[in-house]
Amino acid sequence: MDVILTKDVEKIGLRGDVVSVARGYARNFLFPRKLAEEATPARVAELHKRETNRARHEAKTADQAQSIADTLTKTVLRFEVKAGPTGSLFGSVTPTDIADEIWRTRKIRVDRRKIGIDNIKRIGNHVVPIDLFEGVRVELKTLVAPEGGEMPSDEELAAMEAAERAEQEAAAPAPAAAVEYEYVEETERAISPADAATAGDEPAAAEQDAGAGEPDWRADAEAALRDE
Repeated sequence: MDVILTKDVEKIGLRGDVVSVARGYARNFLFPRKLAEEATPARVAELHKRETNRARHEAKTADQAQSIADTLTKTVLRFEVKAGPTGSLFGSVTPTDIADEIWRTRKIRVDRRKIGIDNIKRIGNHVVPIDLFEGVRVELKTLVAPEGGEMPSDEELAAMEAAERAEQEAAAPAPAAAVEYEYVEETERAISPADAATAGDEPAAAEQDAGAGEPDWRADAEAALRDE
């Protein structure tokens, strides 16, 4: 079904886009979170009219684009967003957020699709490339600071990012070799003396008889681990 996005949705589209999604995705995810609304003919016509009006404020020539670029070069956008202890944002700063802030602070209309970044998800100093016109690009300085706090130094930002990487690595699954070794140990423990006695021999004899004429899978596993 067709829906109108009311907010930027990563990998789906930007606010105001009319996109086609699965009905279940719309009803179970987008609508309950107020990320989209149904694309009725009246709402789509209203959006097209609004986009046409906005386009009138965008650069129409290279000279106009260069004038806008000169202004944006001297501009530093600032966003204050809730962030965790390692600097990751609880939300994100989207291309639409940047376009809206440029309009609010400079009254310059920029097409969101010409803002060359994905969503910003960490605090810090960011450079946002914007293609204003063919052959005219500006790099806009953008500061994303933690809500209600001061901007950390570059050294502190680097330490926070390193701490987040360490957390992610610690939470990563164990290597395949370690998992195999754990499986071998669990298998050995599962063969109890009682199991061996049931076969009519002492544990050591049972293991020897069981392995007679067959590959020593335990030795093979240990050798494979040593080779890695």
